[in-house]
Amino acid sequence: MDIIKSIEHEQLKNKVPELKIGNTVRVHVKIKEGNKERIQVFEGIIIKKQGGGVNETFTVRKISYGVGVEKTFLVHSPLVEKVEVVRVGRARRAKLYYLRDRVGKASRTKEQVGARIENKEIVLKEEVIEEPAQEVEEAPVVETVEESPVAEAVEGTVAETVTEAPAEVVEQKAPEAPTEEATTTEE
Repeated sequence: MDIIKSIEHEQLKNKVPELKIGNTVRVHVKIKEGNKERIQVFEGIIIKKQGGGVNETFTVRKISYGVGVEKTFLVHSPLVEKVEVVRVGRARRAKLYYLRDRVGKASRTKEQVGARIENKEIVLKEEVIEEPAQEVEEAPVVETVEESPVAEAVEGTVAETVTEAPAEVVEQKAPEAPTEEATTTEE
């Protein structure tokens, strides 16, 4: 992976809200005043989305005391706490700049009939959860003169422990007990 892409991938949020042009949204933004930090809500209509990756932005417009106010937010910014969809609007354009010239009720988008307000989130990268490895008990190695009864007993105990273990553990073969032929060849 390219170095720049790997650094940008670290900066991306895991889950991003699904943003559509024309929707009325509430954006919860962290504001730092001196040494205090609080959350401020900005509610308005999404008039444009642009960019991609870390640089993806969306612009929200509202009318405050008769004056139009637009704020542009980075989607992956740590300052954007969350985005709630208040109303699902119907837009037939990618950019709703024409709303700047409208006043009053005309400055709103038509509501999409029968639309459910759902705060869907798009998962960009999955969180990797490391589970602790479970240990499988191994049968003790027993050296005896008798081959077959001891070997069957060792295999039987290992088989019992593997079946009692969770289904996630992969079954492993029990180590075979050394036989007289193996001991004579090694010496």
